[in-house]
Amino acid sequence: MTNFAETGELTQLLADLVAIDSINPDLVPGAAGEAAIAQYVADWLTRAGLEVVIEEAAPGRPNVIAIVRGTGGGKSLMLNAHTDIVGVAGMTAPFTPRIENGRLYGRGAYDMKGSLAACMLAAVRAKTLDLRGDVILTAVADEEFASIGTASIVKSWRADAAIVTEPSHLDLCVAHRGFVWLEVETHGIAAHGSRPALGVDAIAKMGHVLVGLEALDRELRAAPTHALLHSGSLHASLISGGQELSSYPAHCLVAIERRTIPGETVAIVEGQIQAILDKLTAADPQFKATLRTTLVREPFEIAQQEPIVQLLHQQIEQNLGRTPNVYGDQPWMDTAILSAAGIPSVIFGPTGAGAHAVEEWVDLASVAQCADVLTATIAAFCQ
Repeated sequence: MTNFAETGELTQLLADLVAIDSINPDLVPGAAGEAAIAQYVADWLTRAGLEVVIEEAAPGRPNVIAIVRGTGGGKSLMLNAHTDIVGVAGMTAPFTPRIENGRLYGRGAYDMKGSLAACMLAAVRAKTLDLRGDVILTAVADEEFASIGTASIVKSWRADAAIVTEPSHLDLCVAHRGFVWLEVETHGIAAHGSRPALGVDAIAKMGHVLVGLEALDRELRAAPTHALLHSGSLHASLISGGQELSSYPAHCLVAIERRTIPGETVAIVEGQIQAILDKLTAADPQFKATLRTTLVREPFEIAQQEPIVQLLHQQIEQNLGRTPNVYGDQPWMDTAILSAAGIPSVIFGPTGAGAHAVEEWVDLASVAQCADVLTATIAAFCQ
């Protein structure tokens, strides 16, 4: 479907997007954020004749919404891609896109500016399709940290279905894990290091917690219960405590990430970790600890019988000439927010590698193929 002129335009569009520094400032303090790339996306889509709205998810953190209005009576479809990227430590010329062997290299090429470029081209094509339903492109901020962009979108925008275009190697992703961030703090008693009778070592107490967390992780992964996502998991991500070598530490704090599968609620997660703390408290009168939950992102799953899944499956077969792999992925994505808002959502995007790595690339042919499948799906769904 993509012609020669469009291939050149799509490559240039993607190169322009990669050349824009859009590092998430919540990941790298002082980073550029999404303002510049949002303005570029908005200007490009406006020149293409789309109705464009810029909305701030937070001050200086804009979303871009582009709408292709249908004539009425048809179903609406949302295309979702994020504009923020992770940091570039260790990379050489991360914002100088280069093309080698059909791959475009640069930070964000794979995660997920290739997908964004495909969405932009598909949305422009939708103007020529004489649709009854609307097409809504959401280019959102902050997916790499707290997803305030898509969380803001669902407050004001609705669609009958959504495609989140995270890279999927042109296959069909219908589930992903969620996560819960928690903190455990152990409480000791500060004292001079020469007076052990007076002090209680909060760091040593935390050691018992870490042993319990490791055992829980082994237990979870030894008993997979989900056909696509297998099991939940957890790890201790960050730890801090103490004030100086000559003192007993009064506090120790460990930050925990618990990855979840459908059916694992916050209450279940908190209960599992609290059970570790309760067991330690019962065994040691000096053990004192508190548990806090700091952020929750739900797991996601959509039934393969849902119309948008069936239709996208069909369009992949027809446009790419193969049956797509239907799978579940490990990372969390904005799909869960859209799904929780009542928008049936599925994941489909191009091929590449190196998300969050020092070498990142996207396959240019797959970006064009992604745009073709999205266009065909729009034509069938929004008729």
